[in-house]
Amino acid sequence: MAAPTDQRIAVPIDDPNADTEWNDILRKHGVIPEKPPSPTPMIEEAILEGRRIAHENRLEGKELDELDALEDEEDEAFLEQYRQKRMQELNKLSKKSIHGSVYPISKPDYSREVTEASNNGPVFVNLVSSLGTNVESRVLSELWKQAAKEYGDIKFCEIRADKAIENYPDRNCPTILVYKNGDIVKQVITLVTVGGVRMSMLEIDNLLVEVGAVNEKDMRVVKRKRDAEDAREEQLMSKGIKSGNLRHATIDDEDDDDDWD
Repeated sequence: MAAPTDQRIAVPIDDPNADTEWNDILRKHGVIPEKPPSPTPMIEEAILEGRRIAHENRLEGKELDELDALEDEEDEAFLEQYRQKRMQELNKLSKKSIHGSVYPISKPDYSREVTEASNNGPVFVNLVSSLGTNVESRVLSELWKQAAKEYGDIKFCEIRADKAIENYPDRNCPTILVYKNGDIVKQVITLVTVGGVRMSMLEIDNLLVEVGAVNEKDMRVVKRKRDAEDAREEQLMSKGIKSGNLRHATIDDEDDDDDWD
């Protein structure tokens, strides 16, 4: 008589992750693996940590007058700590602000004012259009002035594209060139990838952070981003209120119509 062959018995399992007495027996005998730990505690911990960080950083990016307005809401010692931190940041920026305006340059100056100067810090160059009809070029020139004023510690230059590069096509204007340590590290041709004619200082901030000219936690970057988020929330709330009013008005109109039946 032939010896019986080993056969694996199919054990009925409805849900291997279910908390049942039958599954406990199967796990004990190694028939099914141990139940993986629930992700819920880790998710809850991550949420709590996110809230804690957000609460601790709630004053980031606020200016001195905004901090003064919070005297009745925040702990005095905590508020003073942020006030001193903000004053130190402002003093530091003030000492580093050696520029403050856009440098109009010519081709003979380019090597000295841009390439060589980038060894001391990033230099941002705007190749502008020679045509007054180039709207994107006019938009960037205005943003360039604002950026140079706000970021006085960074050098912003401007030159007509056809004066910098012979026969440079106007359709490529404006063109942004970023120099660091004598080399071009970033170029943006036209504003199509950065908002077009709707480009704002938010995109300028993103560019500065991307190339390492400023830190993402820089108070100027944080404040503008926070202000934009606040404005967006107010806009959404306003739309919600208007929608609500419109809905109620429609209902009221329907009720009025019923009165005529």
